Amino acid sequence: MALSLHSPSSLLTPIQPSKPSSLTLLNCQYSPLTKPTNHITYNDAAGLSNPSPSKKWRVGVSFFPAFLKKGKDAKALKEELLDAIAPLDRGADATLEDQQRVDQIAIELEAVNPIKEPLKSDLLNGKWELIYTTSQSILQTQRPKFLRSIANYQAINVDTLRAQNMESFPFFNQVTADLTPLTAKKVAVKFDSFKILGLIPIKAPGRARGELEITYLDEELRVSRGDKGNLFILKMIDPSYRVPV
Repeated sequence: MALSLHSPSSLLTPIQPSKPSSLTLLNCQYSPLTKPTNHITYNDAAGLSNPSPSKKWRVGVSFFPAFLKKGKDAKALKEELLDAIAPLDRGADATLEDQQRVDQIAIELEAVNPIKEPLKSDLLNGKWELIYTTSQSILQTQRPKFLRSIANYQAINVDTLRAQNMESFPFFNQVTADLTPLTAKKVAVKFDSFKILGLIPIKAPGRARGELEITYLDEELRVSRGDKGNLFILKMIDPSYRVPV
C-alpha cells in the first residue's frame, strides 16, 4: 500500500481524487524439457537397465549441482538490493534495465521472507521512509526537480488498521487511510482525509481506494507491491510512530 501525495496512485495506487492532492499509497519458469524421442529401441532399453559405469557417473554428476547449490540469504540479498537502488534517486533515475534488476532482486528477497503473516506482526508498526519505487506519480518525474518532494514516508499501525502517507519539502502533503485485511499480507486501502501543505484538510472522495500487498518484512526493510503493479521498498525510521485515528 503506498500512500502518495499526488494523484493518489502510488504506494497504494488509489483512484485519482478530484482534489489537487498528490498523496498516494506506496504501491504482485518454465524450462522447456528436451524433446522426447518417439520410440525406444531394444538397445536403448538395455542401456537404461544396465548403464555403463561412465553413464552412471555422468548421471550422478548432473544431480550434484541441484543438491549442493545454496541460495543467498536475506542479509546478502538486502545488501545487493540496497546497492542496486542507491544510485537511482529513489527510482527517478532508473532505466528499464535498472527496474528489471531491482525487481529480480526483490523477487529473490520475497522468496526468503521471514514474516509469513505481516499483518499480524508488530514489525509493521511505525514510520517507514520510501527509498525506491516504480510509481511515477510518487516520484513526480513530470515536475521540475526542485518541485519534487525530497522524501516520502508511510506509517502503518496494525492494531488500529490505519495508514498515513507523508511528503516532505516543498509541499508537506499528507493523506490518511483505513485498512481492511484481505489476506494475512494484503490490505484494501480507503483514503479518508488529505492535508494540503500539511494544514488544509480535504475529505477524500469515495473512489480514492487501492490495495497493497506486503511481500517482505523485517525490522529494517519492507517490500510492498500495489494493485497497479508498482514496487515499493521502504526502510524503518521510527517504530514508535502512531497514525492519527
